[in-house]
Amino acid sequence: MMSHFRTPTLTPVKIADMRPTQISVGMREVEQKRKTWREKSAKQRADFFGKHMVPVIVGPKDKNYLIDHHHLARALHEEKVEWVLVQVVADLSRLDKDAFWIFMDNRNWTHPYDAEGKRRDFDAIPKSVAELADDPYRSLSGELRRVGGFAKDTTPFSEFLWADYLRRRIKKSVIQTDFSGAVEKALAFAKDKDADFLPGWCGPSSVG
Repeated sequence: MMSHFRTPTLTPVKIADMRPTQISVGMREVEQKRKTWREKSAKQRADFFGKHMVPVIVGPKDKNYLIDHHHLARALHEEKVEWVLVQVVADLSRLDKDAFWIFMDNRNWTHPYDAEGKRRDFDAIPKSVAELADDPYRSLSGELRRVGGFAKDTTPFSEFLWADYLRRRIKKSVIQTDFSGAVEKALAFAKDKDADFLPGWCGPSSVG
């Protein structure tokens, strides 16, 4: 989760027209958000939209680029929700494509890493939320935070940093066949001193 000054706009934006700024999401987390959405009443859904504006950057050709809530946008899209309200963080529409992505990268407003954790060219970022790839380790890190493995932090893409840490320690097959077991393993690794550089680390302090 990122924290920025945002200017709200009352004009709804089509989710299908919004551009991602990352390559992957955790689809298990997307499914959880879909389930939560389906359980809401009509009034709760209306209230939800009033409290959850999506932060965007206006980029080249006046496209709206998501810089947070990719999981939510994908979940709502899967649930056939067409529109969301946005909060414009910055208008960079005057920049050309190359300058735009360089600026976005320098502000930590993009995460061009694929589902294997490898840095890719900006052209690899999908053009719609429907095309976001599944990174099981992002689902694992999201669940790890929910069960208290690390604290919520304002560091951009903090869950992806944890995902990359877990990627080197837990086999993907374990996540796919025994998610609960993978979470238990992740909890143990999260308390390790080797993880103390990660945002939100709340493992035991070393005793001199």
